[in-house]
Amino acid sequence: MESVDGGDRSDGSGSADGAADSSDVEGEAGSNGGETFSLATFHDCCQQEGRPVLTAATVARVLECSQETATGHLERLAETGALERLSVSADPVVWFPSELEDLTERERVVVFPKRREIVVDQPSQFTRAQLTQFAHQADATGDGGYRYVVRPEDVWQAPHSTFEGLERTVRQALGERSAALEAWIESQWDRAQQFRLYTHPDEYTVLEGRTPEVMGNVARQKLDEEHVHAPISETEDWVREGAEAAIKRLLYEAGYPVRDERDLEGGDELAVELEVNLREYQRTWVERFEATGQGVFVGPPGSGKTVAAMAAIEAVGGETLILVPSRDLARQWQEALLEHTSLEPAQVGQYHGGVKQVRPVTVATYQIAGMDRHRSLFDDREWGLVIFDEVHHVPSDVYRRSTHLQSRHRLGLTASAIREDDRQEEIFTLVGPPIGTDWAALFEAGFVAEPELEIRYVPWDDEAADEYAATEGRERYQVAASNRRKLEEIRYLLASHPTAKALVFVEYLEQGQEIADALDVPFLSGETPHHRRQALLEEFRRDERDVLVISRIGDEGLDLPTAEVAIVASGLGGSRRQGTQRAGRTMRPTGGALVYVLATRGTREEEFARRQLQHLGRQGITVTERTVDR
Repeated sequence: MESVDGGDRSDGSGSADGAADSSDVEGEAGSNGGETFSLATFHDCCQQEGRPVLTAATVARVLECSQETATGHLERLAETGALERLSVSADPVVWFPSELEDLTERERVVVFPKRREIVVDQPSQFTRAQLTQFAHQADATGDGGYRYVVRPEDVWQAPHSTFEGLERTVRQALGERSAALEAWIESQWDRAQQFRLYTHPDEYTVLEGRTPEVMGNVARQKLDEEHVHAPISETEDWVREGAEAAIKRLLYEAGYPVRDERDLEGGDELAVELEVNLREYQRTWVERFEATGQGVFVGPPGSGKTVAAMAAIEAVGGETLILVPSRDLARQWQEALLEHTSLEPAQVGQYHGGVKQVRPVTVATYQIAGMDRHRSLFDDREWGLVIFDEVHHVPSDVYRRSTHLQSRHRLGLTASAIREDDRQEEIFTLVGPPIGTDWAALFEAGFVAEPELEIRYVPWDDEAADEYAATEGRERYQVAASNRRKLEEIRYLLASHPTAKALVFVEYLEQGQEIADALDVPFLSGETPHHRRQALLEEFRRDERDVLVISRIGDEGLDLPTAEVAIVASGLGGSRRQGTQRAGRTMRPTGGALVYVLATRGTREEEFARRQLQHLGRQGITVTERTVDR
């Protein structure tokens, strides 16, 4: 089991539960520094070596004693029942803790300081909450094991005002002190205190370094006349107007995040009350946002990011600009604000190609907010809060211009900050640090349904197989994606779930229409008139329709109803984020959701399917594979 790599949580007594450990064995002179050799000592050796089973020779090397002495220690622990021994072909004997058999019901935290990794098995909600404050969940085993990685950005963005507060959180999460890991965390914490932006009394922006050395060796090496006018002192530079975001990005990439302490305008006050109750984790998100005034809510679909954002609007109490990718999302935001807050219709407006209303709370599209002829309307108004919905778009050249809008508070929302161009760090430099709850915790608590994902490898239609062999490049990919045997598989899956409401996702319009015609169901695409689209979705919500075929417009921008079954017929060449969004269409506070991903056997769709869903597997979602033989 991945999470079993060494040490146990302990209060220092040598026992996992703090009681005296009957497995202690007195060390011999020169064998272990004269100290007691106990099960805890064995765990320390495991942790140092990075594996849960050890040979006597390995223990001898770690403890700097003879192999004979190490074997004696191990045999005495085995006599107490604390260790087990096993003969294997590669080495005469390996040793491992007897308690491995009991780990399914116990919380264990193992730290690997050199790799800055933390492996935890069966963690409590408290431990998870503490870990997410300074570490990133990298993997989940699916049987209660998790691997966390402590990255520089996790420390830079930790929600603490002092290192002592962060240090206390680290020790609470680990159950003990890890001097090497804490020293590294402190070094990263110190990096995050080296630079700040502030507003000069004459109302221009200043970049300040903590010391002349860091200012000269870092900032003045990375920045030029595009970013600053001139030095003011040994530790201060006069910043060019509009260069603040670029400065923050460049220094972040150099390993020095910049604290933004400018006196930005807060906008006119706006009294707003949220009229729904927040879940505990949503309250935590909002509190962490309030502490810094910026951040990105990261959580799976169905976790209530929009509601939490409305709570942020209430907390800020100022006029708010909400940026979204599409008109559909603008309309949905307006409806949600009027339904869940005390705002009146005259206080909420939309601004895009269809309607142009600038009101105390304005929902605008990224594209129009970035256009020169419209930007002045948004620049002239002092916003207390700017919300970037689907914030993973922000690093793209088209959407990036919208981040030039300045506000005292900035909030992003996304189900996944992953970008295939690896520019996700720009999200956090432009908008704010990630704030979220690990998916597995939400699944376990029952706030979000955990879908079951299955990749189904479908055989070729004979005619399509010949066509595939005769093509290359993107045309070849489209042939595989449109394999007609997928229609047979869709029919089979729908028949297997006769009472379930299902969404079928496609990449290509021709394929979507073909499937919809064969099933005698509607096909929703960008060509579907808005009123028709909304009518079909409402019929699906009211259980008047059981199946809809949807193009990639369903990945974002549509408030799709909850479905019990989602079938991804094509689009596997898309991003990992797209896989998350499509799977997320079943992730709501109800169980039994199923997601089927259809890939043509023997083509690159197999690789694409695995790549697209591996991110979800690391979040704790079960992903299985099956070959279709029909």
